[in-house]
Amino acid sequence: MEIPTEPIGSIPRPPQLIEGMRGGAEGRVSEQELEALREEALAETIAELEATGSPVITDGEQLKPSFVTYPIQGLASLSADGVVIPFADGHTRQLPALTAGPFRYQTHADSYLEHAQRYATRPIKQAVISASALSLLYPAEGIDGYSRDEFIADLLDEAEADIRRSLERGADSVQIDFTEGRLSLKLDPSGGLLRQFLDLNNAVLERFTAEEQQRIGVHSCPGGDHDSTHSADIDYAGLLPGLLGLAAGRFYLELAGETDRPAVLETIRTNLKPGQRIFVGVTDPIDPAIETAGQVRDRVLEAAEYIPLDQLGTTDDCGFAPFADDTSTARATAFAKIRARVDGTKLAAAQLG
Repeated sequence: MEIPTEPIGSIPRPPQLIEGMRGGAEGRVSEQELEALREEALAETIAELEATGSPVITDGEQLKPSFVTYPIQGLASLSADGVVIPFADGHTRQLPALTAGPFRYQTHADSYLEHAQRYATRPIKQAVISASALSLLYPAEGIDGYSRDEFIADLLDEAEADIRRSLERGADSVQIDFTEGRLSLKLDPSGGLLRQFLDLNNAVLERFTAEEQQRIGVHSCPGGDHDSTHSADIDYAGLLPGLLGLAAGRFYLELAGETDRPAVLETIRTNLKPGQRIFVGVTDPIDPAIETAGQVRDRVLEAAEYIPLDQLGTTDDCGFAPFADDTSTARATAFAKIRARVDGTKLAAAQLG
């Protein structure tokens, strides 16, 4: 038997690309030079991902400014004073805020997929940002002449198009990044914000056929930026019942970094539905220690005690560099962890027979 295994998405950018992005922002590097650096990084990343033996790859998000802001890069109607996301180590990330409508994506994810397809010889999973994350762009005080209802209608259309365009361009699957799900329970312990987020994402997912939904997955983790998280202290039990109620066929769940994996796995087992594939995290991107294939095997065997084999897959807990400027993890470490995941998953599959 085989157990499917897939990466989440981002790989640390090469130092020359990071320096090039700094130079571009400061006017020292031309857009043509920066584009050449991005293309080189993309080709190298795909080659190294394929060398790990991963049967499905991503583009490593080498061309994205971040996993969340790619659709709005270059959008003029933004201010810098949006929602602030605090991380456990004290650093923060701040989203922009929308200042005028209508809301339109400036970049759709299929443009990254098209670039990656020039170099890849294996199936590509394309990551997209969730509608719920982008809903945070709308300011609490509202926008004159552009109501929140109008914004949500535009947002749902754009989020649907982002997924559909990637499916139609030949993505093996599309992964919706929903890291704000667990964070919502920290911001609003009543669960009201989480319900709003789930309803938004389901409003997008329900626009797809059952067959299309099987090619769409949802990723959840407690954040991973500069080796820190934003919501790891929030119990998964508050998120998983609602999360597994989404109309998606695949779920990519952080697990390796959990302090009580059996409890999380029991919650998954309780809420698992027929036809769902659960990709459990078996490598921890924010832990500098590189897992061995044996450690990964044991984590897969543990998960197999709770999840039926025909519904089990493996992944990494989170992307290795969701924001382009994150240098906390070396590229070599990321590829070594991915290789351990691939090899350890094969060992577990062989042992499970």
